[in-house]
Amino acid sequence: MGAQVEQAKAVGFDDAPGQPALIDPFGRAISYLRVSVTDRCDFRCVYCMSEDMAFLPKADLLTLEELDRLCSAFIERGVRKLRLTGGEPLVRRGIMTLFSTLSRHLAAGRLDDFTLTTNGSQLAKYASGLAGLGIRRVNVSLDTLDPEKFRAITRWGGLQQVLAGIDAAQAAGLHVKINAVALKGVNEDEFPRLIEWAHGRGMDLTLIEVMPLGEIGRLDQYLPLSMVRARLSEQFSLEDLDYRSGGPARYVKVAETGGRLGFITPLTHNFCESCNRVRVTCTGTLYMCLGQEDAADLRKPLRAFEGNDLLFKAIDEAITRKPKGHDFVIDRRHRRPALARHMSVTGG
Repeated sequence: MGAQVEQAKAVGFDDAPGQPALIDPFGRAISYLRVSVTDRCDFRCVYCMSEDMAFLPKADLLTLEELDRLCSAFIERGVRKLRLTGGEPLVRRGIMTLFSTLSRHLAAGRLDDFTLTTNGSQLAKYASGLAGLGIRRVNVSLDTLDPEKFRAITRWGGLQQVLAGIDAAQAAGLHVKINAVALKGVNEDEFPRLIEWAHGRGMDLTLIEVMPLGEIGRLDQYLPLSMVRARLSEQFSLEDLDYRSGGPARYVKVAETGGRLGFITPLTHNFCESCNRVRVTCTGTLYMCLGQEDAADLRKPLRAFEGNDLLFKAIDEAITRKPKGHDFVIDRRHRRPALARHMSVTGG
């Protein structure tokens, strides 16, 4: 880590004048950045992608060096939590180079948390390397423990490959949190088993409502978590917790397992009042809200000038347009999603 601290000094962070924090129009400090490093994935999950996805030309993506510079600019402006997403972040060629360069911010104390969301398919290969860079936890998307259901949900994925990745992550000392999307008629009968399995391995589990993004049949998949929680309360004793992981999940303690269970409910109970997050796509598009179409192009100022003055100006202007809340709604009259873009375009 010492070499990384010296690297941080070498690029001028220790000597750079302090930049003002990013504050949106509603007084919320932007301290959490989620960055998609690729729109590609080795799965085709039914709630995230079409089976015949058309991916971006590689030339349209920010380079690893540009991603480092962009993330570093946000960190200079007060971001304390950084999450890399995709698509599947670990399928991007050379991705460990980006993890390595950005880990200097952990070493220098400028980041409180640096992590990733993954489908787990590549974790067996990369888990020890991630842990060696100071990364302490990962989120793994896993919606079922049934191999046939897993193949149906992911279209291309193999459950055993993901379970091996989770094994490798835990063996490397990484804390693993499981994310499961609640899918009506698909996995709603599995939640008790998922809870007992995850908690039995010392992993938190978070259930997520499907979000109305993309033309991929979300109306039929939508399962309100208020209903899920009511059903779980018949089997488990659930105690509300004040615990926050930095994201939108609300947590309960499951008395029977001793573990934490999270609920992310963009539709039945939105989490906008405390939103501290923005998202950047792999092409440098900044979305101030996952549930709105308004966005800002950061690639142009990033490439226009070697310094960050234009980039900071573009970020500042964009943050002034961060809305109070999202417009997610399941449109039952017209059977269409709230937004046309797929989740994989914005980043998980």
